[in-house]
Amino acid sequence: MLVIESWVISDDAPVSVSSEMVSEALRSRTDSGQLETWLTSSSGRSLAFVTNTERAMVMLLEDEGDPGEHAVYPGAEGASDGFVLSSAQDDRYPDGDTVPIGEAFRLVEHIVGTGSWPTDARWVVDR
Repeated sequence: MLVIESWVISDDAPVSVSSEMVSEALRSRTDSGQLETWLTSSSGRSLAFVTNTERAMVMLLEDEGDPGEHAVYPGAEGASDGFVLSSAQDDRYPDGDTVPIGEAFRLVEHIVGTGSWPTDARWVVDR
């Protein structure tokens, strides 16, 4: 029997999200200045979405303390800043370690819907 995990946006008041609504929730949070969002699954995995509104870092972690894996954009040159964390830390990432925001939404939707990266996605394992 296949059990699909459920996901919640991990905030003070956790909000359950489906693959159909997660992009809208992330857009709304981004529009309101919340550039870092963590989602937690019913199996204990975490999914991070950190954006500067143009690009996003998407990370999938198996459990607390796991270095995880993250989406990459091979061939991208340069770096972008403006990835403001909830702690107010303003990060800068190489563009090869982030993806355009539209692609990030697609990746998060797929992971929330299926539990894994899309087959055409590029990511690296940081473990």
